[in-house]
Amino acid sequence: MSLERKDEHDHEAWMETKDLSPIEEVYLTALIWMDRRLRIVDYLELLEDMYYKTNLQMPKSHTEQYNLDNKFWYWYPLYALGSFSTIAYVVAAISGALLGFYYAPSTATTEGARTVAYSNVLFIMGDLNFGFFLRSLHRWSAQVMTAAVFLHMLRVYFTGAYKEPRELNWILGIILISLTMVFGYTGYLLPWSQLSYWAGQIGVEMALSIPLIGEWVAQLVFGGFTLGEATLQRMYILHVFVLPFVVTALIAIHIGIVWMQGIAEPH
Repeated sequence: MSLERKDEHDHEAWMETKDLSPIEEVYLTALIWMDRRLRIVDYLELLEDMYYKTNLQMPKSHTEQYNLDNKFWYWYPLYALGSFSTIAYVVAAISGALLGFYYAPSTATTEGARTVAYSNVLFIMGDLNFGFFLRSLHRWSAQVMTAAVFLHMLRVYFTGAYKEPRELNWILGIILISLTMVFGYTGYLLPWSQLSYWAGQIGVEMALSIPLIGEWVAQLVFGGFTLGEATLQRMYILHVFVLPFVVTALIAIHIGIVWMQGIAEPH
């Protein structure tokens, strides 16, 4: 006699009667396995019941609510700025990953009294096949992304799309535009040219000007009060290993919320 709890439903026989794709079959198998152990379906049904009992639903768009018959059609091109900035981010990420194969974040000097980082940039721009195109593509996609994110935030503000129930996505947008600025700043320092060096020096002075914690911030972000190898290493780590994962995750959440809530029409 088996002591195993008898399953109330024969899930395997049920799945055999369905014409499932491999992805659907894997998904349902994993869901059934987890449900037998964690009862997640029961909890999902409970949440769904609570949701409908409280009669929560996303409000209709203004076009639907007031039967405006698409009188705000001239706004619609501005509603593509979010997608435009996302595409620019993807292009910048792919081109940046390719550039990383030919770049080393080092301030050590070479025979020509140039730093290794700057020499790598010169090699990419002058000697690498399609290197000039690749770096230009990375630079311009980053600038387009910055401009598109800024204009996207303006569109959201002036159309009132930040209002209830979309406050969380507005806050995420503010975080994303801030991280976009950090992305641009860290990337600006990576060539370690004269422009990069003095931009970094301005960053150190700004960090030191923060009351109480200024010195701690300068040491954490720039590796000290003067620029050097530690500064370039930190900028490289932030630009390549930290920001891409954080920004990608936040963009996914941002788009997911838009998908769930829908597009807010102009107020």
